[in-house]
Amino acid sequence: MFKRLLKRVLWIPDIHMPVITFPKIGLPKVRIPTIKIPLKRVSTVLGAINTSLLVALGVIGLFISYINPIPSITPYISLALANNLFDAVIYLQANLLPTIGVSSTLIVFGLLIHVANFRTAPKAVLRSPIALYKKIVVWRNWVLAKITYLNEESAKWKTTFKIMMSPYTLLRALGFSPQMAIGLLAVGGTAGSGVVINETVLADRSFTNGDSGIYAAPAQNPSPTLEQTMAWRKENKEDNTLRIVLSDTPVREIKIENVSVGTVYNGSAIPSSAHTSAGGTAAAATAVLIGGTVVAGENAVPTFLEVGELLIEKSRCTFMYFDNITAHTINVIGNASDGQSINTTPGTSRMRAIGGGHHQAEAMVTSGGSYDRIHIDSPTSAKNGKIDKLTLSNLYTEGGACVFDRMKVGTLTIRLNEIGGGGNAGVSDGFATKEFKIHQSVTAANWNVSDNVEVVTGAPTATLTNE
Repeated sequence: MFKRLLKRVLWIPDIHMPVITFPKIGLPKVRIPTIKIPLKRVSTVLGAINTSLLVALGVIGLFISYINPIPSITPYISLALANNLFDAVIYLQANLLPTIGVSSTLIVFGLLIHVANFRTAPKAVLRSPIALYKKIVVWRNWVLAKITYLNEESAKWKTTFKIMMSPYTLLRALGFSPQMAIGLLAVGGTAGSGVVINETVLADRSFTNGDSGIYAAPAQNPSPTLEQTMAWRKENKEDNTLRIVLSDTPVREIKIENVSVGTVYNGSAIPSSAHTSAGGTAAAATAVLIGGTVVAGENAVPTFLEVGELLIEKSRCTFMYFDNITAHTINVIGNASDGQSINTTPGTSRMRAIGGGHHQAEAMVTSGGSYDRIHIDSPTSAKNGKIDKLTLSNLYTEGGACVFDRMKVGTLTIRLNEIGGGGNAGVSDGFATKEFKIHQSVTAANWNVSDNVEVVTGAPTATLTNE
């Protein structure tokens, strides 16, 4: 306030200091070099080194926890160092569980360091089994696709072969003999001269389909080995025998029904099959032969056929003989024969059933077919054939006897059969010949014999429809 008043009364001039300007001096620009450090690569290398060290330490720890390598390396290191290392290994082995735990931890930790970072490590560890499974699924699907394709192609070829052989199969199913079926195909032009579609070539023969052959029970297909070694089929290529050979494997059930056997169709012939039971009945030929075998050879042991339940029913035979059989129960019911001799010899045989657990074979069942002979036996020395249930039903036979010999049976049932016609060239001889015979070598603890009658019976008539 005073200064303002003073300025109004007195005038004081302003004084300015002189300004001095200096020229600009230009300095040269200096470029500072840029230094790039590959931290990522360095970290990767360091991580790999750490991983290698940790995994190596873990592996060494696991190794020395079970094996002490110091004695092996002692010649190559100083004795003092060897002593120290030996004491350390002994200590680690004395503390086995901690050593294994620490070593395993070092291996796992080293592998985790190898992953990009610890944030993604747990995910990578969890996802690795899933990724592996997906790769396995891709490989599995590829293999299954190829298998499916091959199965489809196999089924197509099999269908093609069945279509090609269908005329022969149809004729066999109608009851024609193999020779007659082949002849009809050749004459009718279905098969050319010398070229016949045979089931043995284009299709597997099988017991279920009623095909002839020699079967090693319980196989469903004929045995090429047996067919080569057993003389009848080897020497007679056109035979039509159904044979079942039993050995070690017990069979749960064998069932043969609704078949024609022997000379019941024109042109058929029974193989040379004379059979004489030891202390039993002689048969010049056998259309049906069931039982054990008197095995030939030095020190050979005869065999029996062991059967839990044997049923023979509704069958037609020119002769029916039973020899060398021990059974717990025998039922002989409702049979008609042109002469019969039934010896009810008492015995002490036990009740019997055939088991085999998991290794017991399944059933062999066939229905329908024409054969020149049916033969079931156990030809191997000291090896009895075993069947839990054997059923022969509606067998129509001619030209030879139905013989049952060398058997051990739980329950034997013979019912509603018709026997006769073999006593005098196929003509009834007035009961003079006993076509139905149960020999005194057949014994049982229990006998049930009822309603068996003798009737005048001729030989079965040839079934012309089976030509």
